[in-house]
Amino acid sequence: MKVFITRRIPQEGMKILSQAGVCKVSLWDSDEPVPRAELLKGVEGAHGLLCLLSDKIDTEVLEAAGPNLKVISTLSVGFDHMAMDEIKKRGVRVGYTPDVLTDATAELTVALLLATARRLPEGVVEVKNGGWSTWKPLWLCGYGLSGSTVGVIGLGRIGMAIARRLKPFGVKRLLYSGRTAKSYAAEVEGEYVPLDTLVSESDFVVVSCALTPETQGLCNKDFFSKMKNTAVFINTSRGAVVNQEDLYQALSSGQIACAGLDVTTPEPLPTDHPLLTLKNCVVLPHIGSATYSTRGIMAELSANNLLAGLQGTDMPSELKF
Repeated sequence: MKVFITRRIPQEGMKILSQAGVCKVSLWDSDEPVPRAELLKGVEGAHGLLCLLSDKIDTEVLEAAGPNLKVISTLSVGFDHMAMDEIKKRGVRVGYTPDVLTDATAELTVALLLATARRLPEGVVEVKNGGWSTWKPLWLCGYGLSGSTVGVIGLGRIGMAIARRLKPFGVKRLLYSGRTAKSYAAEVEGEYVPLDTLVSESDFVVVSCALTPETQGLCNKDFFSKMKNTAVFINTSRGAVVNQEDLYQALSSGQIACAGLDVTTPEPLPTDHPLLTLKNCVVLPHIGSATYSTRGIMAELSANNLLAGLQGTDMPSELKF
């Protein structure tokens, strides 16, 4: 059976596919995204497709693949890059990689929160450019977690993992919002509150929800206007949850204290983007799951999902829709 892989993936995944002996692998052998024309050519007649978050899997791709296509395995937990309705219509199975990147993403979120709130990138720059002179009482002062109120928007797997890690810093209250109250929130003494309450009462607002029609553009002018002007905003979910123009205004006007983003719209963010001119905005290049072990496990899982889809067996991690 023919399989197309849209990018070089960690060797752990390639090894599983080559040893299985059930498929002929065609690979876009680059660390850069596959050009659209090559993607359409590569999927032609394929029984399986292993893709990444940066590959738009729409009707055009599905039609180019044709009736052989049985399975799409994405090397990601997110699936907003795929036309799910069209995929469902064709009876194609979808594998994804949840759970395995939870800890790495939660760790990165905490690191980003601390780096943003305590102004670490600014500090590094000052050391390098000679700005570090004598000790000054208020120089590079930021905001601490001890005694603070943290609000987590979306207390799913990753949201809960973030909450667990933040609690030992001496967080006084942990608020969360979402579609429903979660019984497991008791473990972190989480209080289920309306979004407006979370936004207005939190010292740290952490976004870890999925991108849905309801959450698209959720963090906008109205949202930021309700935040404290000493509040720290962190987003490691999806870039489109935030209206970046409104975030820029909130940061540059002092409406909120600072922001840390691991996700943007678009990705990569153009180097001349207004957010990159601000000292109080820390932007990372979507590295939430970037540990060697996590990426290796993700590759293994996506390979096993692909094989299960090709052979009509139970997938280790199938997206039910």
